[in-house]
Amino acid sequence: MAVVIRMTARRPSLPSRRPSLSSRRSSLSRLLGRVRDRSPGLAGSLTAGALAAGLGLGSFAVLTIALWVSSPYPDSGPGGAMHIAAALWLLAHGVELLRTDTLSGVPAPVGVTPLLLLLLPALLVYRGARDAVDAPDGADAEAPPVRARTAWTGVVAGYLGVGGCVALYASGGELRPQWPSAVVCLPLLAAAAAAAGVWTAYGRPREPLLNLAPLLPGSVRRRLLGRDTRARWGTALRAALAGTAVCFGGGTLLLAVSLVAHGDATRASFLQLTEGWSGRGAVLFLCVSLIPNAAVWSASYAVGPGFTLGAGHLVTPLASDPAPLLPPFPLLAAVPQHGPGTAVHWLAGVVPVAAGVTMSRLVAARAARRSWPAGRTAGVAALAALLCGLLLAALAELAGGPLGVAALTRFGPAWWQTGAATCAWLLAVGVPAALGLRAWRGEGVASFAAWLGFARSRPGESRAAVKGREEEQGSQTSSASTSVSGSAAASARAPAPAPTSVVVAGVLPDPADGDASERYEALPAEPYEALPGSWEEEAARKARWTALRNLSEPTATEGTDGP
Repeated sequence: MAVVIRMTARRPSLPSRRPSLSSRRSSLSRLLGRVRDRSPGLAGSLTAGALAAGLGLGSFAVLTIALWVSSPYPDSGPGGAMHIAAALWLLAHGVELLRTDTLSGVPAPVGVTPLLLLLLPALLVYRGARDAVDAPDGADAEAPPVRARTAWTGVVAGYLGVGGCVALYASGGELRPQWPSAVVCLPLLAAAAAAAGVWTAYGRPREPLLNLAPLLPGSVRRRLLGRDTRARWGTALRAALAGTAVCFGGGTLLLAVSLVAHGDATRASFLQLTEGWSGRGAVLFLCVSLIPNAAVWSASYAVGPGFTLGAGHLVTPLASDPAPLLPPFPLLAAVPQHGPGTAVHWLAGVVPVAAGVTMSRLVAARAARRSWPAGRTAGVAALAALLCGLLLAALAELAGGPLGVAALTRFGPAWWQTGAATCAWLLAVGVPAALGLRAWRGEGVASFAAWLGFARSRPGESRAAVKGREEEQGSQTSSASTSVSGSAAASARAPAPAPTSVVVAGVLPDPADGDASERYEALPAEPYEALPGSWEEEAARKARWTALRNLSEPTATEGTDGP
């Protein structure tokens, strides 16, 4: 052993680039400190995502178990009820299901997503991501918030972890998820809702949106990121949201009117579908969750394309094809009867007209405030119509889907037809209405007010010109009054001149100088040009203010007298 030690000690040491033990310890401590500082935020985000998924799944489980307990025919047991709850939770995310217990033995797809159920997981993920940005528990009061990327990643990962387990569990029941749909819909909803929550927690900044600008072509970037372009896009987006809300509200009103008109058939179908109170409760829950879908169907009916009740059976205001043999469902009982449309059905066209007028009012109001020309106003209105058409197309795609095979492969509106028809309606109504309201706000209101005597306007002068003229007059008045008051205040603050003080001609005479009237002149000796004939002319007002300003200021000093 001694020889080995001696030989090792005598070996020349080679230069090594490996870090020393102290440097490795310091780098390891820094790494551990960084992980310790970041791990609470990531752990809290993972917990928030998993908790959001658990709350949503628990809500569906409680409802399903309550219906199963109250049912007089609990055939499948609690395991079947939990499988149905998991399938409903996946369906609320837009995942398409397969029903295996069919009479023919062929699995039937179920792809109609209840839009009301879609709100529950979206809101839970949104709130979880918004709360995950806050500093972890136990941190200082001045601790910085969790980084946006960390919070978003943790919430999405935690939610998808629970979602994958739920999909695996539901694949063993009678309603099984289709894996391509589950792989797309679950991450899409979780990522979008979490991004919205994190963005809201940080105060809705513009920087994340502006960071995407370098990815766009130069011409598109210049058009999208101009100084006035943000105002145009903001106005168009608000107008599009307002138009979409009017279309959705109009569709809801049409649905309510149709349900009242077909009240007997709706009531009979509700009582015929099931007998027990638990079954009727389940049907009522399903009807309520599908009301937003029916409202979108009615909005598509109002704009023209309508919706389909199975392959080849179209329902529009102009005509309705005979529907196939459908189950007695309350919402389906409110569908218009087959045959050509009447004037009552054509009244549904009031909905897109109201949406176009609402959209044009918002655009015209912003155009009047920013003094946009007619071309820019028309462009903003057209952009709002395009955005509204895209929103209605997305809602139509979510509101429809298959409910079986053969004749039941398609239920609901066609998204591209609904979007195109909505855009055409709003272009035809919204653009001319926006231009007309802009002209009325610019000249019509000012002319009417001038006719009543509340404003002074000239022929062909817009409200913006009148406002600018009044502001110019006010600025001249304020400047003149300021100069007069300033000179008066300066004279009041000045001390009384002593016999040996400096005498300025035109201000105050010196008592020691005999007759001061020879040196004092109250008005300028030279005459000025006569005023114009009309007292209200612009040139006359300017001349008067110029004369007053010249008189309020001393012209020059005459001299200085010594003691």
